[in-house]
Amino acid sequence: MIEEKIILQVLAEQKEYVENYKPENWVSRSEEQLFEFDSTLAQVVIGVRRSGKSTLCHKLLLEHKANYGYANFDDDRLARLQVEDLNTVLSCIYQIYGTDINYIFLDEIQDVDGWHLFVNRLLRTNLHVVVTGSNAKLLSGELATHLTGRYNEIRLFPFSFREYCAFHKVDMRGITTKAEADRKRAFMEYINNGGFPEMQNMRNKRGYVQSLMEAIVSKDIQQRFKIRNVDALRKIANHLINNVCQEVNYDSLSEMFGITDQTAKKYVDYLRQAFLVQLLMKHSFKSKERIRNVKAYIVDPGLQNNRENAFAAENIGWRLENVVYIELLRRCCSDFLDVFYYKSTPRSKEVDFVVCNQNKAVELIQVAYDIDNERSFDRETSSLVKASAALHCDKLTLIAFSPTRDIEVGNKKIHVCSATDWLLEPDV
Repeated sequence: MIEEKIILQVLAEQKEYVENYKPENWVSRSEEQLFEFDSTLAQVVIGVRRSGKSTLCHKLLLEHKANYGYANFDDDRLARLQVEDLNTVLSCIYQIYGTDINYIFLDEIQDVDGWHLFVNRLLRTNLHVVVTGSNAKLLSGELATHLTGRYNEIRLFPFSFREYCAFHKVDMRGITTKAEADRKRAFMEYINNGGFPEMQNMRNKRGYVQSLMEAIVSKDIQQRFKIRNVDALRKIANHLINNVCQEVNYDSLSEMFGITDQTAKKYVDYLRQAFLVQLLMKHSFKSKERIRNVKAYIVDPGLQNNRENAFAAENIGWRLENVVYIELLRRCCSDFLDVFYYKSTPRSKEVDFVVCNQNKAVELIQVAYDIDNERSFDRETSSLVKASAALHCDKLTLIAFSPTRDIEVGNKKIHVCSATDWLLEPDV
């Protein structure tokens, strides 16, 4: 049990910190539209550490003039907190914020075993509850069981390119040569430095990324899953970051890092649950084939460069593909769409992304850095045309560093879209 006076001190300090927030200076996030403020459901925001979950929630609560109490559990003084201590936490919240609050914001509560019991109790008292967390297993799979459907899940990523431009005041719509050049410059900076909000104005980006990686490995994975071979876990994480957009070969990981293939699968899944790695399944009507043939992407491009001993591939096309996939996850989540990649045979050229509404393909997307030469143009467009026939989908998009236009190949219309134009499309 943690003494009440310690909890009271922690929450009082947190309140002073929050009172200095100035939400008018914060970038609007596309995920804001997913909040259901007057709902009786718990609003659950999940995502990788330092993606801006807390800031997003504070911004929305303050803008809506919500009368709310706040507790951040990611504090070393609360590390030993047990579920039986949560009633004391609630008492301290009432002491600090008053008993007339109608919203409770519980930040990074996932490490308290049995926290869902506390949240369920709050919901039964007609309080509005906002919860954040950095572990997908805890705040996805277990939520469905423990909160019995009484939650609205919102997944938050680091800044999109659109949000990055807003933060850095880049002209997103100007048609002058200077405006276009500024957007191209901003994009190259984005794929190198990424979109973690706190890192935008930091000089020591390497130090920031190193501390972030360590927090993910130690707090979100090692402590929760009792990992013994932490060295292998770190090496697998770095290997996947260095080799984005590639199929995951568990036998190869097993051989490289001296672990069993089952352990390799577990470690990759833990990285997924911590939102560091995003996996993409193959489009197939066979469940086994979908699960077995997965490709790995990273949650933010800034993780590639800003690490010690980073040897990330300098392939700009792969970096662009990674950015496009994360953006697709943002957009498809709100529309309840799924994303796969397509490859008809092991040796055939793949289509990078197949957007599906249930089991029907609604858009095929190919990503390429350079389509100026005839060979690369033919390769990328022919893949789309062949997949279009196989999947009975006529909406074909080719994202590249090329002017936006429509072309016709093999009686199929392909929308060639400039990478920056596509990434800066306004929210629908």
